[in-house]
Amino acid sequence: MTVTTAGPLPSTTYDVAIVGAGVVGSAIARELARYPRLRVALVEAQDDVGQGTSKANTAILHTGFDAVPGSLEARLVREGSHQLARFAAESGIPVEPVGALLVAWDEEQLAELPRLAEKAERNDYRESRLLGAAEVYEREPHLGPGALGALEVPGESIIDPWTTTLAYATQAVRHGVDLHLNCRVEQGVQVTTRGALHAGWVINAAGLDADTLDRRLGHHDFTVTPRRGQLIVFDKFARSLVRHILLPVPTALGKGVLVTPTVYGNVLLGPTAEDLDDKRATQSSAEGLSQLREQGRRILPELLDEEVTAVYAGLRAATEHDDYRIHVHPEQSYVTVGGIRSTGLTASLAIAGHVVEQLAKNGLESGPARDLDPVHMPNLGEAFPRPYQRPELIAADPEYGTLVCHCERVSRGEIRDALAGTVPPGSLDGLRRRTRARSGRCQGFYCGATVRELFEEART
Repeated sequence: MTVTTAGPLPSTTYDVAIVGAGVVGSAIARELARYPRLRVALVEAQDDVGQGTSKANTAILHTGFDAVPGSLEARLVREGSHQLARFAAESGIPVEPVGALLVAWDEEQLAELPRLAEKAERNDYRESRLLGAAEVYEREPHLGPGALGALEVPGESIIDPWTTTLAYATQAVRHGVDLHLNCRVEQGVQVTTRGALHAGWVINAAGLDADTLDRRLGHHDFTVTPRRGQLIVFDKFARSLVRHILLPVPTALGKGVLVTPTVYGNVLLGPTAEDLDDKRATQSSAEGLSQLREQGRRILPELLDEEVTAVYAGLRAATEHDDYRIHVHPEQSYVTVGGIRSTGLTASLAIAGHVVEQLAKNGLESGPARDLDPVHMPNLGEAFPRPYQRPELIAADPEYGTLVCHCERVSRGEIRDALAGTVPPGSLDGLRRRTRARSGRCQGFYCGATVRELFEEART
């Protein structure tokens, strides 16, 4: 197993190289790792896995109830949701089945709810149920005034998205995949900032840059328009205000602004949906945050009285199409995996299976498959015991009882383990996503110096 961050790439030829180590690229690498005959590379332009869209989403494990019926996305989300739920249970990734309510705030939205229930049926989801206003407020007593009804979708869950991508990459690397970080593709698809990438097949899972890579090989099937989603993270004291994922009735721009709890114990408000030209515009704006607060005040008025822990923004790979753009170009030994929007986390394992199936149909001789050894990831969820709450763990290793980040209750043992992991963090932000250190209400004001010292010691 190899993880490299500098130096020239190997001169040997890989059977398959995947460009982009987000949740989808990492899932594909993991699926290909099931075939020991194959030599596989996962290349990423940044210094860590999951550094793009995958790190800044709303962390919802979807049912696919509102996908376009009959679309590839609908099938892969439906299949992927079950696969990811099983993988999370096996790997220790926290999932909470809190359910969702699509709340109608006017007569037009109320009239849309039966159509959404019918759409769910067409997507083979038969558990949705229409609720009257009284039952909505019984379920969510802190909801703002004026709700007329809701569609209940009990299968919607919240999940830890950071650990999911890391788990895929960890399992892939442990089974022989080479992960090359700080390796940006510059020309065609086989020339990088770290030299030539020699591969029989190349899979483009580059997210926001998938259309750019496609055009280099003469394909003009889609254009990625980065859609910025700004979000506000509220303190854990707000968690008691909301019991479900509160969804709006969706529009053409997406699912709209929602309020959702997170597995980390916070509450999210967002995202916005701003179509931009700049694929690197991940900064928040005063206007966007003001709009979120205005909409949040209607949904859950008391939420606006709570402390804000953080704000962040992510870019979704929106295209002019209403479906994923997964195409095989056998004459070029090239596969495009583009237009993967916010459902990519849920569908990731099913997308990986679909892509590998297409490779086999188009001539990749993979040989027999094997079962992968399971990975056991650190728990970052509040609903499950954390290391500082486990006396038997602390008795065996006192480092798990020595807190470094007091806001998030992160121990020195957890930081040590993350820094020594199969895919270690390349930055303090990467360490934060692996442990939650510096994610709390003080944002690293008290623990930042110690966390940085531990990080730098591990790199020397």
